[in-house]
Amino acid sequence: MTDQVVDTGGVQVSARTSDGNQFLGRTRELKELRADIERAGLDTLSGRKAPRARVLLIAGRPGSGRTSLAEELARQVGDDYPDGVLRARLTDPDGTPVPVERTARELLGALDRPTPPGAAEDDLTAALREALADRRVLLLLDDAAEAGQVDALLPDTPECLAVAVSGGPLTGISDVRPCTLGGLDTKSAVELLSRHAGSVRITVDPRAAEGLVEVCQGQPAALMLAGGWLAARPKAAVADLAKQLRAEGEEGSPLSRVFRLAYTGLPTPAARILRLLSLAPGGLVDPHTASALAGSSVDSAHTTLDDFVGLGMLHAVDSPLPQYEVPACLHPLLKALTETQDRPGELQLARARMLERTVRLLQSCRAITETDSPETRQKLLGMPRALRFPNPRAAADWLSIRGPALLASARTAVADGELDTLARRLMSQLVRAMVAHFGTQAAAPDLYDIHRLVLDVAERRKLPREKAAALLNLGDIDARTGRTRAALVRFRAALDAGREGNDPYAAGRAMESVGGAHLELGDYDRAADWFGRALAQRLARAERADAARLYGRIAEAHTYAGRYGEALRNWRAAVSGHRKNGDVAGHARALSELARVQEYAGRPEESLRTCQEAVDCARRAEDPRLQGALYMRLADTLDRLGDPAAAQLHRGAAERMLGEEAESPDVAGSGPEQEGFEPEGDPGACEIRSASPED
Repeated sequence: MTDQVVDTGGVQVSARTSDGNQFLGRTRELKELRADIERAGLDTLSGRKAPRARVLLIAGRPGSGRTSLAEELARQVGDDYPDGVLRARLTDPDGTPVPVERTARELLGALDRPTPPGAAEDDLTAALREALADRRVLLLLDDAAEAGQVDALLPDTPECLAVAVSGGPLTGISDVRPCTLGGLDTKSAVELLSRHAGSVRITVDPRAAEGLVEVCQGQPAALMLAGGWLAARPKAAVADLAKQLRAEGEEGSPLSRVFRLAYTGLPTPAARILRLLSLAPGGLVDPHTASALAGSSVDSAHTTLDDFVGLGMLHAVDSPLPQYEVPACLHPLLKALTETQDRPGELQLARARMLERTVRLLQSCRAITETDSPETRQKLLGMPRALRFPNPRAAADWLSIRGPALLASARTAVADGELDTLARRLMSQLVRAMVAHFGTQAAAPDLYDIHRLVLDVAERRKLPREKAAALLNLGDIDARTGRTRAALVRFRAALDAGREGNDPYAAGRAMESVGGAHLELGDYDRAADWFGRALAQRLARAERADAARLYGRIAEAHTYAGRYGEALRNWRAAVSGHRKNGDVAGHARALSELARVQEYAGRPEESLRTCQEAVDCARRAEDPRLQGALYMRLADTLDRLGDPAAAQLHRGAAERMLGEEAESPDVAGSGPEQEGFEPEGDPGACEIRSASPED
């Protein structure tokens, strides 16, 4: 194993699990399922066209091989569905049903259909049905907890097929005949046992193998565990294992009896790690997760996880990084063991270690994108090598591959309804890492879910400061994705929460954001009014940098409204504020905007002088883009003043700075055209705990 956390080389990621072995048995069940596809439905028999996709139901207990059967069916009939197979798991390993909203969003993502962050469940399921309307796909819905999860996702086209996997009937979905699974036939069960235990002992004593199959009742998960137990003990006879299992009595299921025997044979450290894997968010484990849970080294945890795969206690995930999945059928057994063998304090400490490790990995993941900063480079060098990424590409790949587990970690962190310091840090670092690598736009759906988690907890626990921060972050995402009216509602609610929590920073941010939303909606009077309220608060708190910026926002609103006199007055105040604060870049930008408004107001000579002053400031600020834009503006102004030769010189300077294909940015625009609203806050910059920077 490499001593760095990840170096994938940019390999494509797959979330599929596979053991690469040929499917065994279930011939009768497969025949029935394939016949059920061709069976005339009730609508057809009544002379009506089927309004929705046909649903096949595979019902069986966890560990019965129900998912493998569904995958084999999909493999056999997949060619009949040229638009592919879509897969979704409807229950987390810990038994928690997955919200329909999350599943619909994931399926739409698999179809490359963008979805607005924060969209309601009905909107997402409607979008999914629309996306599937002209497709012929097979929808595999694994581990459905209730009929509503399946019904909400069904395509409105009979050309599609849905295969649902569940523990029992799905009452409420019409015209469904469940294919109920029992054990494997004896021949197939013996072959499965042989694959995991080795063929020699099975061939030498076939009767004992058949007896072991009988004790396991042909259940695939129990047989895999039995095979793993035998593989780890080359000298043990198959008959001895069957005898030991019979001695266990009839208590519990065959799976629980085999698991109990396999578990008791583990060394104490390995048994402890296995129990603690029940704490892994989403049932997804990597060596870092196991290492942190157990307090061991990453290398030793990696070796132990591979051993568990060989014993049938863990599934290896097909991924460029070492990743594993806790079988859903074993999760309740592991959880029961932690409740009887681990003290609550030990479990709490293990969970804290795991979340702290996740926080540090996320910090490293974000820091690798900021290596131009000497301070950041020093921080990276101070991290253990196992937590460092070799380059930004490797960090982005890790973030993408581990994305589902990281989001599950965020849900785990607030599962008890608390927002402790560790939970706040985890969510803050997750947001920052996503923004750094993917950008706000691309990461918006996941960011929205994270901030909504915080909002839910803040509302339940009556935490107004945390509520204000979450609402501001949600509003920022709404605004950036074009949902300005929804953003306005969020910002007004954030203002109320900030005032309730006596949080002046959150209240000020909310007022400014309300102004920005009104600006985007074209209500310039309200925009100027709200910016003015925010300015008054900043001035009262002697926050001079923010005050200078807000003078510019007020001027912007007046410019769009055509009130150039008011705009000039506020831009001059902004220029003065930035100059007093020593903000050379801000001073240059304010001067450039002042020059633009002077030109709108019919004062080209003043505009020319101000623009030349802005160029000097931009040069001192070492901002070549702004310098180029200002040279372009100077050229346009000189053209209008009748000096084409000087204009050509400045235009040439601008092109050298911006490139021959450069287009002038907003500061060089010829008129106050409405720009896209950019809210002042950054969804990754507002702390999870509170909107206040001092917090």
